[in-house]
Amino acid sequence: MSKSATENSIVKEARAEIISATAALKRGDVIAFPTETLYGLGADALNPTAVEKVFQLKSRASQNPIPVLVADREMLLSLVVTIPSLAEKLISRFWPGPLTIILPARSDIPRPLINGSGGIGVRISSQPIATELVKVLGRPLTATSANPSGRPPARTVQQAKDYFSDQIDIYVDGGKLASKTGSTVVEILGDALRIIRAGDIDRSILEDLLGAERIVA
Repeated sequence: MSKSATENSIVKEARAEIISATAALKRGDVIAFPTETLYGLGADALNPTAVEKVFQLKSRASQNPIPVLVADREMLLSLVVTIPSLAEKLISRFWPGPLTIILPARSDIPRPLINGSGGIGVRISSQPIATELVKVLGRPLTATSANPSGRPPARTVQQAKDYFSDQIDIYVDGGKLASKTGSTVVEILGDALRIIRAGDIDRSILEDLLGAERIVA
């Protein structure tokens, strides 16, 4: 079976859960769902009240921003001011996939999503359920890991339920996830790249693409 056929099959099997989850997101609720790395807490990223619920569930400090998923370039441009040429190179190579890129955020984005330098972390997921959720919602989706701050990330839907129980109504099951580290998070600094968090895409892979001299500490 081809990759696209496999992805379509996964989405078809999860269709009922996706419909329920999208309805919850539109109400401003938080869901737990599979990404290409770990289970995430999903909320409408443009709904400040919903974003605040995510921070409350995780007991996460508001000055510690969370990443979001987008469906396509058009949705990406609704969040960011510009896409530097270095970011374009990374997007072409690693999206869809586990690379979160911090780009200059638009001024109307909920503040808890923005870091101290005015950037927002974004990526397109390679997990078909996650991607379908963003497409059906039609808005960016938060994708912070589904665990209270300081606890191990959830790699199964049951682990997410153990953490949050009835605090979340909708849990979308995507099976057991294999990632141990989550997405790699990088920030564009002119013609250089800073690795904010090591993850599934190793530093050596980034160095092979860009050159070691463009990766700053």
